[in-house]
Amino acid sequence: MPPWPPADGVVAAARQRRTFAIISHPDAGKTTLTEKLLLYAGAVAEAGAVRAREGRRRVRSDWMALEQERGISISSTVLQLHVGGRVLNLLDTPGHRDFSEDTYRVLAAADAAIMVLDVAKGIEPQTRKLFEVCRARHLPILTFLNKCDRPGRDPLEIVDELEDQLALRATPVTWPVGEPGDLRGLADFRRDCFVRYGRTTRGATVAEEEVLSPTHAAAEEGAEWARAEEAAALFREVGATLDEKSFLAGESSPLFAGAALTNFGVRHLLEAIEELAPAPVPARDADGLERPLEAPFSGFVFKIQANMDPSHRDRVAFVRTCSGHFERGMTLTLARTGRPFSTKYATSLFGSARQTIDEAYPGDIVGLVNATGVRVGDTLFTGPPVQFPPLATLAPELFTVARAADVSRFKQFRRGVSELEEEGVVTVLRDEASGDAEPMLAAVGQMQFEVLSYRLREEYGVEVVLSPAPYTVARRTDRATAEALAAQRSVRVMERRDGLLLALFESPYWLDRLQRDHPEYRLEELVVD
Repeated sequence: MPPWPPADGVVAAARQRRTFAIISHPDAGKTTLTEKLLLYAGAVAEAGAVRAREGRRRVRSDWMALEQERGISISSTVLQLHVGGRVLNLLDTPGHRDFSEDTYRVLAAADAAIMVLDVAKGIEPQTRKLFEVCRARHLPILTFLNKCDRPGRDPLEIVDELEDQLALRATPVTWPVGEPGDLRGLADFRRDCFVRYGRTTRGATVAEEEVLSPTHAAAEEGAEWARAEEAAALFREVGATLDEKSFLAGESSPLFAGAALTNFGVRHLLEAIEELAPAPVPARDADGLERPLEAPFSGFVFKIQANMDPSHRDRVAFVRTCSGHFERGMTLTLARTGRPFSTKYATSLFGSARQTIDEAYPGDIVGLVNATGVRVGDTLFTGPPVQFPPLATLAPELFTVARAADVSRFKQFRRGVSELEEEGVVTVLRDEASGDAEPMLAAVGQMQFEVLSYRLREEYGVEVVLSPAPYTVARRTDRATAEALAAQRSVRVMERRDGLLLALFESPYWLDRLQRDHPEYRLEELVVD
């Protein structure tokens, strides 16, 4: 057997891949929609209870106990589905703003995104923030207008809001029939029909659908159907109809309406992912050069997660395959160190459940178990060397000093902080004065500290004491500026694991004053790439 399949085999396999993320503001229904997509893809028989092999444990997209306790997504998961000959790699992202950086890293591994909007709330701050990241990465976006079975705003207002606030032209594909809070069904503009849904208990199983012609819909739904037809005519008049070219260019967004909780509209959205979402394309390396899909294997680590299965206490690196044909057992090179890396324990992922895989193609996500020495953002390859660009980094906004409550557990504390840092749970900052006993932790949101405390306690047996630090602003700096700042009050320069220097200020006032008095100092904002 040759070490690599024919190039056209790799390219053909890549054409069948669809790798997409789901983004939303908290409580818009993202996790519910994720589970319903699994249901309609045939991955589960009943929504809300994804059973692992042999029924030995229950798996949800929100697999961490803390997530289930709070009812929110705070970590990213990967769910691979097989639908109609295609392989769909669904990347479920945290909805909470405190985990924005984790979401940004996941979006780097996606080829498209589904933006979930609550019909009652429209575009919310976190949605807008995540949309801008998608736009910066040129990701095509499908929009799902959720909770149309509840009282809410006129959907036409949401369409206008997308245009006004995001400069994104919505092209409705399905449209709610009925007043907000009284959803009768959906108008399917592509097929020119009305779809009426049967309700199931708690939406746990696939909903029955009754498809009616426009004539029958008009006879049975009267004024409600007439309003939907008026909306369709309006969209045709202004050119807001499905256009694949502008969608792939990020200029328009196919809009689907529905209610994930009751399964209304989920099938239409799943079909659109298969039909409209783009297949993988060659990734650009750090020098801006394309790595062809048919080149030897390459990929980058966009997430690391330890103890997904507490009984095994392992460490999994999530790798987005960018090129070539991955085969389990092959030896890869870790670009950062030049060292070989074994892939004997390669898995496909389904929430916290996993299954050994033998191969993968561009677009697939490979879980590498026991990925010691691998960090978020690392590149792995065979054949000609390649280095992919670093992943997005956000400026931390909160700072705290951590120490072990029990000094006899210091070894476990140090190990836990180091491993959680490698996962990207928090950023650890160091200088000669702080050492390892009381490291400075930096985060975008308070909940990152809560997750760190929770996981140190549950996974490492360490109670941690956190003491808030007085800093509120961080800026990237260099050695020369760091030396000049050493004598300044209300500022402290610390170093990240990757060598980046951050100047921490107690208030924006001190930063502004210093920049006015010393324009030669290098004090730059950290921005999303």
